[in-house]
Amino acid sequence: MEKAKVYFIKDITPENIIKAYEAVGKKLEGKVAVKMHSGEKGNQNYLRAEFVKDVIKYVNGTVVECNTAYDGARNYTDKHLKLIKEHEWDKYFAFDLMDAEGPDMILDIPNGKVLKKNYVGKNIANYDSMLVLSHFKGHAMGGYGGALKQLSIGCASSAGKTFIHTAGAEKDQNKLWDNLPEQDRFLEAMADAAKSVVDYFKGNMVFINVMKNISVDCDCDAHASAPCMKDIGILASLDPIAVDQACLDMVYNSEDTGKEKLIKRIESLHGVHTIEASAELGFGTRKYDLIEIK
Repeated sequence: MEKAKVYFIKDITPENIIKAYEAVGKKLEGKVAVKMHSGEKGNQNYLRAEFVKDVIKYVNGTVVECNTAYDGARNYTDKHLKLIKEHEWDKYFAFDLMDAEGPDMILDIPNGKVLKKNYVGKNIANYDSMLVLSHFKGHAMGGYGGALKQLSIGCASSAGKTFIHTAGAEKDQNKLWDNLPEQDRFLEAMADAAKSVVDYFKGNMVFINVMKNISVDCDCDAHASAPCMKDIGILASLDPIAVDQACLDMVYNSEDTGKEKLIKRIESLHGVHTIEASAELGFGTRKYDLIEIK
């Protein structure tokens, strides 16, 4: 597989998110979903609606999200919709909670490492293309969160999230914590699920990772740690594996001493294995050329 192109802009501004999107050279057509993280109640690090509204309007997109599989303000539709209003996700653009009502859409993964099916919010069927706009940070279960996590856990319904976290053993969120698998199987299940969404959109996708407010914790954590590193920049690509790999490389190559805390989180959970498994599945590459734009 040829090297992917990953575009990098150091200054993190709403205008530069648009510039990063333009740099990849692909105009998303039809009805565009913009996959974002709505941010758990109390989290201080997630990307705010006001910050991303310009790029969402630029692609004429609808922000999409799904319910979670754990206790909090987002695990049931009524609570999640309330939080969406509190976080102003419906103030500037259309918002779609894709699994607000069932039944889930089932995506087949015939060559999956762990999963043979993925359960996603049924409203994904309403979109022709997707901009995956991710906040790059650490994660308490996956080691890190970026494009691949948004594709897998992010697009999965509440039942689908449980299914991924338990490596296909369970869909009932009430039994989630009783059926957690060996770590690498969970990460491989994420890779399988990510592949199913990439396959579904048949190349009609763009991936942007924003390396801002880089905490060891995910935006799903109501009590997330403060950022441990200075902001790094915006990365964009047509390849979700390459853009996540480039972000990891930037963390490791950084001169910021705060990186050690994030690296410890990533390595303690073998976070790179999601990238390794995804590359083995063949829906992208870890090899890339980094192209800095001003």
